[in-house]
Amino acid sequence: MFSDPARPLYEVKAGLFKGLAHPLRIRVLEVLSAASEVSVSELIGATGLEASHLSQHLAVLRRNRLVVAERRGSLVFYRLAYPQVADLLRVARALLGEILETTQQQLVEQQGLPAIPATAAVDTAEGVPA
Repeated sequence: MFSDPARPLYEVKAGLFKGLAHPLRIRVLEVLSAASEVSVSELIGATGLEASHLSQHLAVLRRNRLVVAERRGSLVFYRLAYPQVADLLRVARALLGEILETTQQQLVEQQGLPAIPATAAVDTAEGVPA
C-alpha cells in the first residue's frame, strides 16, 4: 500500500479506508483505542470472533499500518500504531452523530408538511395528471 512513492495521496488514502471498511475491524480499533494494549484473547472476548477470523482482520489492520503487535512468550498484544487512529474514530463518531441528528430533524420537518396524494400529482410540463 505505502511502497510506491509515486502513487497519488488520494489512492493511498483510499487504501487506508478500505482497510477500515469492515465493522469488525472498526470494533477492534475501538477496543484498542480504549487501552494502551490488548491481548489477542481479550480481543476475541471483546469482538466475539473466532481466533482465525480475528487473525485475518488483524492482518489487514497491520498491513495498513493501523496496529502493531508484540509477542511476549506465548501471548500476542496489539496496540494502535498511531494515536491519530483513535482521533479518526472520534471524528467519525462525531460526524455520524451530526448526520443522524440532521436526518432526524429533516424527518421531523417532513412530518409537518401536508402529504400530496399520489393521484393529485401533475406533470407540470404537460399539465395533465401523471
